[in-house]
Amino acid sequence: MSENDDVARDLAHKARAQKHKQVVDAKIAAATRDKGLLLVLTGNGKGKSSSAFGMVARTLGYGRKAAVFQFIKGAENVGERTFFASHPNVIWEKCGEGFTWETQDRTRDIAAARAGWEKAKAALADPDISLVVLDELTYLVTYRYLSLDEIMPAIEARPEMQHVVITGRAADEALIAAADTVSAIRDVKHAFRDGVRAQEGIDR
Repeated sequence: MSENDDVARDLAHKARAQKHKQVVDAKIAAATRDKGLLLVLTGNGKGKSSSAFGMVARTLGYGRKAAVFQFIKGAENVGERTFFASHPNVIWEKCGEGFTWETQDRTRDIAAARAGWEKAKAALADPDISLVVLDELTYLVTYRYLSLDEIMPAIEARPEMQHVVITGRAADEALIAAADTVSAIRDVKHAFRDGVRAQEGIDR
């Protein structure tokens, strides 16, 4: 490739970058509103809860308060709980005793979910809490432990600038429709299927 070709390539790259910047800058300039967001992280891939907990870290970085309610898999020991639960600006509640195949007791599972939801509702009404994470809440709807008619009013009536993150597989279409931001995380490949157990710091 000649020197002239290199120059032409660099000029073309700069022109594309400038055009891209104009588009991005225009979109940034048009986004002028602030509001509390409802985010839904769903799909069968790994990383939904991890993404939500990353937002907890971001919230704390601004000196704000966060509340995490772990449904269904609340009995598991996870590194994030160990790290965040002692932070003065974090409320972390375990609202379940494990996956249904572990507990094998629907009545007890429902009772744990409902008790956790009552605590979550209090956080959703607290204007001092900037972020509420409802981890694995989608399962409560799928398993009919709670109905959307019980869940949505508390979310919709929350303080104006409070953000809510809901995680879990197979999010109900009504949740998706109500959300401001939805991410569907797809499972492409997972080490567990190759016989690798859950790794500390990665999976738990």
